[in-house]
Amino acid sequence: MGKDSASPQKVPRRVTAATWVVRLCFAFVFVVNVQCALGFALAPEAYMGAYELGGVPGRVATQGIGIAFLMWNCTYPLVIWRPERHRALASVVLAQQVVGLVGESLIRATLPAGHDLLASSIDLFIAFDAIGLVLMAASWGIFFLLEKRTCARIHA
Repeated sequence: MGKDSASPQKVPRRVTAATWVVRLCFAFVFVVNVQCALGFALAPEAYMGAYELGGVPGRVATQGIGIAFLMWNCTYPLVIWRPERHRALASVVLAQQVVGLVGESLIRATLPAGHDLLASSIDLFIAFDAIGLVLMAASWGIFFLLEKRTCARIHA
């Protein structure tokens, strides 16, 4: 019998709801990331032009970005499945999101003028990563606070 099923205390509805919000926010980011990753990996020609890439090197570089996206997203499924059990992994996911957002922003900030299509492509990643970070961090923070408050009441 698992630890959760042996617990005499029932999980409050608001904590259960917060858990589902965490799952949905992390799952939304995960699904969009994987869709993008598969596009880059399986149909690189559709994305190469937006990054001013061409030929075999451009195809391989774009596929490599897709594979890197897939690697990056291996951390999400366990958090989506059981966020209350995979707290450290949720922190890793949030840290990855911050690294991506900061890195993309630095690349964009140093991009010389005259690369409008490239700039707009990077801007899309920045916007999505910022939205994803806000959704995931806010849902995780609310979940964490509700759960902590609940645990404090149980142990009081």
